[in-house]
Amino acid sequence: MMKPPVRVAITGGAGQIAYSLIFRVASGEMLGQDQPIILNLLEVPQALTTLKGVMMELQDCAYPLLQDVAITDDPNVAFAEIDYALLVGAAPRGPGMERADLLKINSEVFKIHGKALNEQANRKVKVLVVGNPANTNAFIAMKCAPKLDPKQFSAMMRLDHARAVNLLAAKVGVNVSAVENIVVWGNHSANQYPSIAHALVNGKAASSLVEQNWVENEFIPAVQQRGATIIKARGKSSAASAASAVVAHMRDWAMGTEKLVSVAIASDGSYDIPPGLVYSFPVTIKNGEFSIVQGLDIDKFSRSRMLVSQKELEQERDIILDLLG
Repeated sequence: MMKPPVRVAITGGAGQIAYSLIFRVASGEMLGQDQPIILNLLEVPQALTTLKGVMMELQDCAYPLLQDVAITDDPNVAFAEIDYALLVGAAPRGPGMERADLLKINSEVFKIHGKALNEQANRKVKVLVVGNPANTNAFIAMKCAPKLDPKQFSAMMRLDHARAVNLLAAKVGVNVSAVENIVVWGNHSANQYPSIAHALVNGKAASSLVEQNWVENEFIPAVQQRGATIIKARGKSSAASAASAVVAHMRDWAMGTEKLVSVAIASDGSYDIPPGLVYSFPVTIKNGEFSIVQGLDIDKFSRSRMLVSQKELEQERDIILDLLG
């Protein structure tokens, strides 16, 4: 017997990340080949014509799992009774724009989204924020949805996690499947801290296979700057890889994973990160809930890097709290 359909909302539906994402969700790659889906696609009014074209392409794919597609420019319509919210759309950073300026612009967008989720979504909705600055946008949406549990919100670090896994695997000459326990701590920004301190390669400590000089001067900067490097090479920001990370993040959230993955969630005080700050931790997932992996030894080098990201997020939070009133 076929499962009842679930409703998935995707914002920024006409954007390039969404274009790489929507078809994978509709095909069943995210939630499984036995899970029917209803898609609600949200866009700003001026992009609805483009979004209509995306909807027509979806219809032309004739995906057996896709029960219905709706397009709208109203968050209250897009988020009605949804089970999953993929908040991809966000205002991009323009020329000469400071991060604080971007925060102020997106605070209005994510206030509206948070309030609509609060009133319209399924009470067990799972919300993933992809649009940057993702951690703080997730914090805004979470704060504007007091009827929902903060544990229902997360921000995407899976792309950074995958980048770190790939770089380490390439360095030591193994397949990515041989790498375990990479952790990306902190903010989805150039101040994130990708760590191999607890990583294993074919069961062996990664730190014994590479030099610390490479970790500090090549690996960490390469992960931190990977997005900018792709923009320089491609002329556009990451899209297909971001969509792949969304699929992996939500599939694990829905189905669970015993493997350690990096997810930005509201801190519970673990590792001395202030409670409530949306910070990336090592987690496992069971029954739709994140569990922060406890007991990892944090050396002085790691602590200093983690603190830089923490302070950046605290600064962003303080800007937002003023805007939220």
